[in-house]
Amino acid sequence: MVPGVRLRQIRERLQLTYRDVEQTSIEIASRRGRAEFIIRISRLADIENHGVVPSLHKLYTLSVVYHLDPAEVCGWYGVPLKEHFADSVSHPVPVTHLIASPSALKIPLRFDPAFDPRRTEFLSRMVERWGQFEGSLLNGNSKSCYGYIGLEDRHMYPLLRPGSVVLLDMAQRRVENTGWNNEFERPVYFVEVRHGYRCGWFFTDGNHLILQPHALSHCPPQAWRTPEEAEVVGRVVSVVMRLTDA
Repeated sequence: MVPGVRLRQIRERLQLTYRDVEQTSIEIASRRGRAEFIIRISRLADIENHGVVPSLHKLYTLSVVYHLDPAEVCGWYGVPLKEHFADSVSHPVPVTHLIASPSALKIPLRFDPAFDPRRTEFLSRMVERWGQFEGSLLNGNSKSCYGYIGLEDRHMYPLLRPGSVVLLDMAQRRVENTGWNNEFERPVYFVEVRHGYRCGWFFTDGNHLILQPHALSHCPPQAWRTPEEAEVVGRVVSVVMRLTDA
């Protein structure tokens, strides 16, 4: 269905007139301090009847007035906001950085009765039913965020390959200098520095935070003064990583 027609049907179902929408949009614009949120009657008629695509601010206003999900309305116009995470990781960049969380995650809801978690299995055959887990439930957790390992960042290669996506626990910001038995147990941290981000093994020496790259990466160590030049974002607690080049 044409987006404008769908919006008109929703407005009529809510028993709202053009004048109602215009007046509410004026109130939204006043509250937000931006005139771009206002939808005049003539513009609303163009959106509904002549295929005019609403601007970003007006799309927000329509979503508010009609009690719709803005991401869903964007999808009506061919902008798949809920796919931004998948598209984002499909177009990698050279440097390490933080990335926005996915809007939803696909998770298994029911396993085959023969599934034994103690054995290595082909997961796709063991899951009887998949479902969508709303990413907003994760996004609302202020203690978690995502990071991306840039294509030119080889500090933790081969333990963390360039292009990996990591989940960060922002509650764990205290760097541990000891307490692990091997390199797989050693904490990996995501750190914001003056000109970007670094992900790897770190240790503290006085007021200096020192990056110790993986021995096989052939990258030199780096050091920054804290907190003036470096700040720990969080500890890496999970990773999605390709084992072959994209």
